[in-house]
Amino acid sequence: MEAPKPEIIHLPMDQLQGFEYCIDSNPSWGEAIALGFQHYILALGTAVMIPTIIVGAIEGTPDDKVRLIQTLLFVGGVNTLVQTLFGTRLPTVIGGSYAFLVPIMSIIHDSSITQIQDPHLRFLQTIRAIQGALIVSSSVQIVLGFSQLWGICSRFFSPLGMVPVIALVGFGLFDRSFPLVGTCVEIGIPMLILFIAFSQYLKHFQAKHLPILERFALVISITVIWAYAHLLTASGAYKHRPIKTQVNCRTDKAHLIASAPWIKIPYPLQWGAPTFDAGHAFGMMAAVLVSLIESTAAYKAASRLASATPPPAHVLSRGIGWQGIGILLDGLFGTGTGSTVSIENVGLLGSTRVGSRRVIQISAGFMIFFSILGKFGALFASIPIPIFAAVYCVLFGLVASVGLSFLQFTNMNSMRNLFIVGVALFLGLSVPEYFREFAATARHGPAHTKAGWFNDFLNTIFVSSPTVALIVAVFLDNTLDYKDSARDRGMPWWDRFRTFKGDSRNEEFYTLPFNLNRFFPPS
Repeated sequence: MEAPKPEIIHLPMDQLQGFEYCIDSNPSWGEAIALGFQHYILALGTAVMIPTIIVGAIEGTPDDKVRLIQTLLFVGGVNTLVQTLFGTRLPTVIGGSYAFLVPIMSIIHDSSITQIQDPHLRFLQTIRAIQGALIVSSSVQIVLGFSQLWGICSRFFSPLGMVPVIALVGFGLFDRSFPLVGTCVEIGIPMLILFIAFSQYLKHFQAKHLPILERFALVISITVIWAYAHLLTASGAYKHRPIKTQVNCRTDKAHLIASAPWIKIPYPLQWGAPTFDAGHAFGMMAAVLVSLIESTAAYKAASRLASATPPPAHVLSRGIGWQGIGILLDGLFGTGTGSTVSIENVGLLGSTRVGSRRVIQISAGFMIFFSILGKFGALFASIPIPIFAAVYCVLFGLVASVGLSFLQFTNMNSMRNLFIVGVALFLGLSVPEYFREFAATARHGPAHTKAGWFNDFLNTIFVSSPTVALIVAVFLDNTLDYKDSARDRGMPWWDRFRTFKGDSRNEEFYTLPFNLNRFFPPS
């Protein structure tokens, strides 16, 4: 007698369910504005951390740091509006990218710059060199995107191959989360506990039929812990603590409010004329490729957390092209780094269960508004970094789990699939960790030849977890018994979303506004 077959309870689903608002549905204007402000507050973490690293390495002043933060927020707001209107049209915030730090550090330590004695002149020359490298390297994404070459490349992707890539977009940022919480546990740990409590355990608490604690868990918990941190600062709790602890914990050590102007509008070439160097540009191109791969994974995750279908190849390529324009703007305005999709803001879509495009466009408005009103923007930007890092522990993990959810479309009883996912995930974590540890001890990456641009290229590529995972997973997935494993890889489900007309829902989610599809017909 045959054993009874187990009942399948959880069927694969094209769109993630349980969202209050999906990509093209909108909450009330009041709620949308509050949610947009929440996304703006979250975007501040990266907008402060990256300029802090860069200005610290150049030995710049608090004034330099404030101007970089303002410029990065302003251009990020513009890029977010452009991406949600004309790019993928997914609810994604565009912000600064850590992927560019390797070539940026190489530029900072270039002998032609370090020999400049005047600190302010050295800072300006460094920013101009970064601008020139960004302007040249932005052509990579512009060409790959608008020529549809990246769309053609994406045809080699499958649900199986994208699992480790999307998962490591979240998991790969582990060094930006709890290690930073540990720099000030007295505010980091309470923030982590409070955010989880409000967003998960108390999510059913409602006021006027609105799940207020779930929907606004981020801004409420940040307000409470920020006030608590200010109380600790004012009471003298850190008075005799080491300088590093004071910088991480105190609310008055950012030196942003005093340095920020009341009103200042960032403008192109505000640092002076960019300088161009072929070696700097080649090194920066690697960061642009890493940004492209990380953003591709983030777009896939955002589509799921906006309760939409995966973006077709044409839409994905269009988004990458506009992101290249965004990096060009970074170079022209002088943000100090390039652009990519903000992973933490993608995670916030899932935490709030609101994937509305309008909310993200409102957050872009806040980014532009507060970057111009310097004092008010600096007030919010002075929130201690461990508070943001605590939130990242949840949101990065949420994005990673979205990547793992693509396994539902594959056959995980296949040893081939288990091998590919396991090896790609492991190497995606292990290889970048080796490169980071090597650089920390030797003060340079494993690639250390006389050709600086070559070193920057390899060290940038292999320090990125999603990039390593993509190289390994896509190679194995398209060479290892691929002819007989289309169903196991999830290709029958995936094929419907390769083209714009492959699924009727694509028109609802990804059609350009103002009837622009007449001039740019989707393929």
